[in-house]
Amino acid sequence: MAVVTLLNFVPRVAWPAYAAVEPSLDFTLAMMIMRLLMSAASSLVSGYVAAWAGHGERAGWISGLLIMLLFLPDHISLWARFPAWYHLTFLISLPLLGWAGAKLRKQPPRAVHDLMAADRPL
Repeated sequence: MAVVTLLNFVPRVAWPAYAAVEPSLDFTLAMMIMRLLMSAASSLVSGYVAAWAGHGERAGWISGLLIMLLFLPDHISLWARFPAWYHLTFLISLPLLGWAGAKLRKQPPRAVHDLMAADRPL
């Protein structure tokens, strides 16, 4: 969520019309697409970080599912304010892009992984 929060500063500063409608959530189609792209970037980073933390590809799915569960109540309460395609694209993409972000993280070769996991001193 930190990544998307940071990314959201760019349109607030660079796009005065966006900053003007953000409090009321009266976004244009271009603004909704931009928000989905910011969410996609954030989800990819979240999956990558989860995999980097040593939990592999499954951690990307899990991080995406957890983020989806966190945002689900907000999207249910805002359902009438946005088109269904927006909510569905956002919610469905979270676990998928989390997994994709985890896939971007290259795992070390198995021999290196085994060496790092060994309890014996080098």
